[in-house]
Formats: sequence, structure tokens, C-alpha cells
Amino acid sequence: MIAVLAVPLGFDEYTNQNLARIGVFAVAVLGLNVVMGYTGQVSLGQIFFVGVGAYVTAYGATHGWNIGVVLVASILIPGVIGLLVALAAARLGGLAIAMLTLALPIVGVPLAKRLSDYTGGSQGLSSAFSSAPEWSGLYNDQWQLYVVLVVGGAVFLLTRNLVRGKYGRAFAIVKSNEAVAASMGISPYRYKVLAFTVASLIGGVSGFLYMAVVQFTSPETLSLGHSVTLLASMVIGGSASIVGSLLGGAYYVLAPQLANHVDPNTTELLQGALLLLVLFLLPGGLVSLPRVIARKLRRNRPTGGADRQQSSSGAPARGRKAVEEAPTMSGIPTGRPE
Repeated sequence: MIAVLAVPLGFDEYTNQNLARIGVFAVAVLGLNVVMGYTGQVSLGQIFFVGVGAYVTAYGATHGWNIGVVLVASILIPGVIGLLVALAAARLGGLAIAMLTLALPIVGVPLAKRLSDYTGGSQGLSSAFSSAPEWSGLYNDQWQLYVVLVVGGAVFLLTRNLVRGKYGRAFAIVKSNEAVAASMGISPYRYKVLAFTVASLIGGVSGFLYMAVVQFTSPETLSLGHSVTLLASMVIGGSASIVGSLLGGAYYVLAPQLANHVDPNTTELLQGALLLLVLFLLPGGLVSLPRVIARKLRRNRPTGGADRQQSSSGAPARGRKAVEEAPTMSGIPTGRPE
């Protein structure tokens, strides 16, 4: 814990900003993981709740709201919208629910442009509410990373407790078989609504952190392209995994930078190739890499009996084949070829 708190003090501005952005999108991937990874429901609209949270944060900060009120509003408003969507979406399944959630970013972009009095229209909104206070003695990038570590860390801890408790077990049963869940007295509809709502609340937190770090939002924040990238990040990091959400956030931020460094003209192509490579080699995502390596090491480990047995003279005993082929004396294998 002490090492984590010391991280912002040990890096330069560029590194701190990248780490803060990774934290922002790790929280967004975590919300998507709750509804897709842990509950098995398709959602292509998580980025919409991130964008709503960012807009609420920008509006409140520019109008002088207390920062505590801004944080609560940026969580509750996306949560209420998510609940309303979930009440309809949870009754659907398969392609229908995918289409319904896909409509969120598609409708969100033109809606943000039309509500210019609240969203700034196509020009967006900017706010620098997260500058470091003078008493802290910190630079802005250090302070913003601390905000992400504290708020994002709290979200990860609460979500970890949720998915490892009775609600997480209910999510897993609903994901496995809704009919079995219903026979056990677990309402699939209720838990799907709960998962969607929790995911939208977490999306709102990510939107608040997005404004704290990026300090600007526009209709582009809610775009379908970002929604698809967020979904790819969850798959690459690892579905139904807390650590996988962190890895997904790292992919969301770092993969475009690395691809752009290789060749700016093929950024999307390289990102797609990386996605296919991970899906082919690691279907469980990057989080499954240690398990895959450990499994391969176990398969390659020698298992011959000669390594585990020794003769009375201290020399290793030979395997069965060597004993059978050895010269005999009075019909008894000696185990010592001449």
C-alpha cells in the first residue's frame, strides 16, 4: 500500500498522466465486466454512462457545485439512467439486448450535440477542477493520479467484495443457466437489472475520473468507436476478472500509443491484429497468461521413475525398458548392461 501511494512521487508528468488514464479506463472496463464478464449479459453501451458521468461532472464543476455533490451526481444520474434501461433490457436476451445497448452510444452523440446548453454542443465542455491545492505541495499530475488511486481503488475494492459475495454467486448462476437459477429461487431478471445498474454506476465514476484527468469532454466521448474499444479491452484483459479489468485499462490507453509509434497510418490495423493474436493464443485474456505458462511447464516436466528412485548403491535405477533389455544372470535381470 505504501509503495502504491508513493508511485505518483516517483515518476515524471507523462508517466503519471498515462497511469491516471489507465486507472480511468480500468474503472470503465470493470463496470463492463460486472454486466458481461460476471453476469453474462451483452452490453455495448457502457461508454455512454462514462460520457454521461463526464458531462455531469463538467457541468457541475463549471457551475460552482461542491466537489462532493459533483461526485455523487456523476454517479447517481448515470445510475438512474442505467436502471431505466435495465428494466427494459433485462427482459431481453441475445441479439435483442445487444441492439438495445448499442443504441445508447448511437443516440448519445447527436443528443449531446443538441443539448448544447448543458453539454457545450459539438465544442464540448472543459473544466480544470482537479488542480492540486496549494497545501498539498504536489504537482497537478501527481494530485490527479492520487485522486484516481483513491476513488478508483475504492470502486475496485467494493466491486471485488460484491462479486465474491452472495451477489457474485448469484451472478455466476444466472450467467451459467437462467433456468437453474430460477429453480433455486434466484430471479434472473432481478440480478440482471442489478448488474446493469451497478455497471452504470461504475461508469459514472469513470466519467468523473475522466474529467479529473483529461479535463475535457465532447460528444466524441460517447462514440460507438470508444464503446467497441472498451469491449475489446475487457476481452483482452480478461473477462470476469478484477485484475483483467486493470489490464484492459492498460490496453485501452497504451495499445493506440504503441501502434501509433510503430506506424501512425496503420494504428487501427495493428490494434485489430493484437486483438486477434490475444484471442487466438490466450482466449481467457492476458490475465490467463500465468496459468497458461504454468500448464505448459507442467507438461514439459520429466516424469520418469528413474528420477525418483535410487538403487541401494546410490546410483539411479534405470527405467523399466532398460531393466528388461539388460543382460541376465540365471534368468534374473541385473540392471547392469555389460
